[in-house]
Amino acid sequence: MDKQNIVPKQKYTGVKKRTFDHLIHTAVTILDEGNELTITELADKSKISRATAYRYFPTQSDLMSAVVNHSLEPILNWQSDEQDVGQKINDFLSFAFTQMIKHEGSIRAAMRLSLQQWATARSTTLSDSEKFVRGNHKEVLYNLLQPLQSKLNDDLNNKLIYTLSIICGSQITVLKDIWNLDDSYIVSLSQWIINAVIKQAKQDASEL
Repeated sequence: MDKQNIVPKQKYTGVKKRTFDHLIHTAVTILDEGNELTITELADKSKISRATAYRYFPTQSDLMSAVVNHSLEPILNWQSDEQDVGQKINDFLSFAFTQMIKHEGSIRAAMRLSLQQWATARSTTLSDSEKFVRGNHKEVLYNLLQPLQSKLNDDLNNKLIYTLSIICGSQITVLKDIWNLDDSYIVSLSQWIINAVIKQAKQDASEL
């Protein structure tokens, strides 16, 4: 596709913003219902020309990145004045999981694309523009754990951020699909895990 015809990745205004918002809201609605969605199907269901849809989303990765960013935006913008790190993380997990559960279909669709691209990459080469890049929540996780960073060494800080990343990642689908856990139990279990890990990290730091 001619790069000159692609709508640049930026905050849109006017008609472009209304078109983009309409496409994203349509996509999120369809994906959250558990359906799969291509860019062509999105254009048809949005009653927008396929050429226009492809200018906003040249690849499936572009579409899914926009959907995930829209779905997780409240999580990435979450803020709290809570001073206790453990309580702050518990509050965050409660908020984040509510949002993730709300958009579970979109998150699962993004995971499917990531797995498909992993399989494809083993036999062919994906260009950087085709790859779906994950890791939207890194910055907010670093900010959550920032008060502990000076009290722990690099290894313990890394273990904490990796653990929190796992908790906020795909484990929600594992717990639902394999163990049939309900949403509230998944939230409380996640809080229990991170509290235990923080306690262990502090203990390890005191023994150094």
